[in-house]
Amino acid sequence: MKLAYSSILFGSLTLGALICATGCTDIDQFPEDRLSPESYFHSEAELRQATNAFYSLEPQVGSMRWYNEHSEMIQHEVLPRELIGSRPLPSAGSDVGWTWTTLRDINYYLQNSGRCTNAQARNHYDGVAYFFRAYFYYDMLTKFGELPWYDQPIGSADTELLSKPRDSRDVIINHIIEDCDRAFDLLLPFGKNTTEVCAWTALALKSRATLFEGTFRKYHAGTVFNPESLSGDHLLEICADTSLKLMKEGGYSLYSDGAEPYRDLFATLTPRSCEVIWARIYGDQIGGKHNANDDSKTRFASMTKRFANLYLMNDGSRFTDNPNWKTMSFVDECANRDPRMSQTLLTPGYKQMGQTNVQVPNINVTQGCYQYIKYVMSDDYDAFNQSRASMPIFRLAEVYLNYAEALAELGRLTQADLDLSINKLRARVNMPAMDLATANANPDSYMMSEEWGYPNVTRSNYTGSILEIRRERLIELSLELVHYNDILRWREGKVYEKPFYGIYFPGEGKYDLTGDGKDNVCIYTGKRPSGLGLKFLELNKDIFLSEGDHGFAVRYSSDAFKRNWNENRDYLYGIPTNERILTGGALSQNPGWNDNLSF
Repeated sequence: MKLAYSSILFGSLTLGALICATGCTDIDQFPEDRLSPESYFHSEAELRQATNAFYSLEPQVGSMRWYNEHSEMIQHEVLPRELIGSRPLPSAGSDVGWTWTTLRDINYYLQNSGRCTNAQARNHYDGVAYFFRAYFYYDMLTKFGELPWYDQPIGSADTELLSKPRDSRDVIINHIIEDCDRAFDLLLPFGKNTTEVCAWTALALKSRATLFEGTFRKYHAGTVFNPESLSGDHLLEICADTSLKLMKEGGYSLYSDGAEPYRDLFATLTPRSCEVIWARIYGDQIGGKHNANDDSKTRFASMTKRFANLYLMNDGSRFTDNPNWKTMSFVDECANRDPRMSQTLLTPGYKQMGQTNVQVPNINVTQGCYQYIKYVMSDDYDAFNQSRASMPIFRLAEVYLNYAEALAELGRLTQADLDLSINKLRARVNMPAMDLATANANPDSYMMSEEWGYPNVTRSNYTGSILEIRRERLIELSLELVHYNDILRWREGKVYEKPFYGIYFPGEGKYDLTGDGKDNVCIYTGKRPSGLGLKFLELNKDIFLSEGDHGFAVRYSSDAFKRNWNENRDYLYGIPTNERILTGGALSQNPGWNDNLSF
């Protein structure tokens, strides 16, 4: 007999999962002669060993690299299928992450952890397990929507459960909230831990998940993804309350040391524990290494004009209110901006950590877009796959942003709320505070525009503040693996069809990109001109401009990179065909995905 969900069939922890090393704690190999629950789950060490395997759910160093996040804000040499609109209907679960092995292991652990008589240890590691079950289901919810909820390991005899239909989004988000609450209560006595799950990690996840689902329902009301227009307001209330609790009781504060605190927050081996709630760490012995330095300089990673335009002037005014913003030189557009711009992008005067020389943007690699420097440390880490900067998964700044956005979407944000949240982020970099009345009285037409903005934003008395909170979110959380889900929940997938623009160039000629009065880039046609210390780019070969002979640099200018976003399909992945067949149609298909099955 064929059985569905082959990855959750058997009720014993897999050896492979249990010997999986994580970036958090050391773990001994699981003893092959003691795999049965009767002889396992009795000691604190065994509970720790079992739950350490769940850290495999952390964002990994491979395809889900923080600095390799794709969006309308950052691009790389290869466009992902999600942005192109060409992802196929998956045949197998492994094609799109419809895999349940870790959930099985979590449920198996929770079924058997009671064998340990050490109540303190059992509470701690049960809390870890509940957190990771919530974390697993949150990730699956964002990808697939409705899901079958399992809170027990499934065996081959459980034919009814194996053919279980998908539960509603309501059921899934409520279980996520319940598991986060269980995790918080069980973990609270054990204090904070930046590199392992703690009580405050559970609240941070609850804040993120309820904001996602609350706004997803709001912006997809009346669409195929929420045809009954189910309200998400109660979830936004939970998000605001949860975020405020973490803000007031968690004991975290924004990292603000040094002259460039935002840059230094990410360019460090050790997470800044005052702000970072949970992080993945890297090194020779734990977590491996990554490629942030090398990707920034040589791997075609670049940020777009759309992203650069978001940064306010340092007096709090909008850059795009300047009538000449479209034709400003690189040096001029980078002057007098929000300090986070120069702490995220390579701007005139940039010096790499430990260096004295000013670096020129490598537009040969970025194809005329903006080079990122977030996570970039000293040149000791420049070689391929040698970076070790720690990567935050949750930090206080996101909780501030969640809190403010939830209240703005509910229509009850106050100036006091902004002062508790958004304005602390601005104060960190000496930016003027956001004024609620001013923002709401004058919504940013640029950020609402079809060409450059997010036109689906709520039209209400709070439109202006919602837009400004989004601005802060986009700037503050860039390259932190949250933005794709923001696009999903805001119903703004059409943004991926817009051109990916970079720096403005008025045409052929030599340009100074460092602001020192010396030319360092030359754009030419025909015969290459002479000149020392210049990077040469041949027009329509090495660099393409939006108006042909002048304009914004364009990434992916050829027809081969045309993009299409299907509003009635692409906000969810398709359910794998094989899984639908194995359940005899008990698993329904997501909107817009035609698998040619008769059920």
